Amino acid sequence: MSSNVASLDIPVDGSDEQLSSRQHITGFGFYIYLLSDGILFAALFAAFAVLRTATDGGPDGHMLFSAHNAFIETACLLTSSFTCGIAMLACDRRNKFVALIGFLVTAALGLTFLTLEVHEFADLISRGDGPDRSAFLSSFFTLVSTHGLHVTCGLLWLGVLLVQFLGRGFTPAMVRRFLCFSLFWHVLDVVWIGVFTFVYLVGGYL
Repeated sequence: MSSNVASLDIPVDGSDEQLSSRQHITGFGFYIYLLSDGILFAALFAAFAVLRTATDGGPDGHMLFSAHNAFIETACLLTSSFTCGIAMLACDRRNKFVALIGFLVTAALGLTFLTLEVHEFADLISRGDGPDRSAFLSSFFTLVSTHGLHVTCGLLWLGVLLVQFLGRGFTPAMVRRFLCFSLFWHVLDVVWIGVFTFVYLVGGYL
């Protein structure tokens, strides 16, 4: 983690002290944001743990969740984390082509993940098992959709970054922004591992 912290402070012209200061503040502020996101998801996981048996006589996770769909979603998101890492290594080496391909593949895998998630939600709601069916389903939809919203925001963020990247190339500000994005994306992968483990495996099969 210490190397990542250091990486946020991309070297700049020593005469531009104000820009250097802004980069330090950006790095610190972004880690504060990631910490606040961690607190948010911790609260949602706690709510799901408390409400997972509050089915109001309706179906529980054993009856609802598909291991096949969850495994594909997990494979997509974990692979996207790998391709994002490859893209960041290419940024370090100032390889524009590999960086662009890596981020585009990351975006494609993220979109595939969201498509599968929306399909799962639509299928549950069409069967009458929406968030209003029980407290258990309310906590499930809230937790998983909050993660999905973060993935959506990450993809929009990446799209903006790629447009800027095509016009500006490897400026210090662009490398710093890509690093912030990659940290955000990896955190989402860690959160999803928690969702997959505690919601789909423990909640649905154990």
